[in-house]
Amino acid sequence: MSLQLRSLIRRTGELELSLVDVPIPTPADDEVVVRIEAAPINPSDLLLLLGPADPESIAVSGPADRPMVRARVPERALPALAARLDQSMPVGNEGAGVVIAAGRSAAAQALVGQTVGVVGGATFAQHRAVAVTQCLPLPEGTTAEEGAGWFVNPFTALAMVETMRREHHTALVHTAAASNLGQMLNRICLSDGIALVNVVRRAEQVALLEGLGATHVVNSSAPAFMADLTDAIARTGATLAFDATGGGMLAGQILTAMEAALTRTASTYNRYGSGTHKQVYIYGLLDRRPLELSMTIGFAWSVGGWLLTPFLQQLAPADTQRLRQRVASELKTTFASRYARRISLAEALQPDVIAAYAQRSTGAKYLIVPN
Repeated sequence: MSLQLRSLIRRTGELELSLVDVPIPTPADDEVVVRIEAAPINPSDLLLLLGPADPESIAVSGPADRPMVRARVPERALPALAARLDQSMPVGNEGAGVVIAAGRSAAAQALVGQTVGVVGGATFAQHRAVAVTQCLPLPEGTTAEEGAGWFVNPFTALAMVETMRREHHTALVHTAAASNLGQMLNRICLSDGIALVNVVRRAEQVALLEGLGATHVVNSSAPAFMADLTDAIARTGATLAFDATGGGMLAGQILTAMEAALTRTASTYNRYGSGTHKQVYIYGLLDRRPLELSMTIGFAWSVGGWLLTPFLQQLAPADTQRLRQRVASELKTTFASRYARRISLAEALQPDVIAAYAQRSTGAKYLIVPN
């Protein structure tokens, strides 16, 4: 048998997290069975794991090796969760481990005994069956821990740069920029010669990124934030931003700064503002307040949602393969992840541990070690 972490939200408005025994899967012809050795907890995992549950209501019962977590989900949040109610759902977007069994295809058999990164869900588990196409064979000498975060953050950072190029922008703004993802994006932009404006929330995060070579770092909590942001955007010419916060004022502030930077060099007055299109993509929900936009942004702008998977589905196979090859070759450099703590499946359901990783704090990324 194999142990798997599950999340269930009942129609009565109760979240339940538990560990369940499931059979070790049997692979189909083009599948492999991976013994999961490491799986990171990403913000996207928390959306499924915890959903909109009230963190103050978390209670744990049962033995230490098989805890049961319960928490309240606000009634107003239940309609948006209709498709998952009363379903026990496995959690975990990515991970890495050793292939212990394979289907009959030559591609599957070739992976037996190899350490691979996997994607496709249900990785907060001791074993996972995945298609060969959902595996990344890790380079020799690369551990499962080094390869566990091979997909979500690396591909998101690369896809942001791909989006910039495809939409004919020349520079980027990124918020929550001191995160693991933000540090990867900074390294990509430094390597590829792309101007990047990093937006962070604290002075120590400014120092962190500047220490990593970042040229343009602005602190959203500083009194001079808007002036600093406008100056950085003016220097870089950024007209595209990726915002991890979601709600609140930040997306609107970025558009305002872009508009102000553009009008600095305008040769004629236009009562409708700059004609250069400004785009903010929201890809995270760190702030769940309503989005606020100030009408100081002209009329040539857009705000939209952006997710990795739909973007990747637009790519030609050769482009996807190019990204995979870059990730594999730079796992220990550009795409290296750092973890604050390694925890077991049972520890992942302890109240103090949940409180820590649910904060999504910079430098506090957790790694589940299922076996």
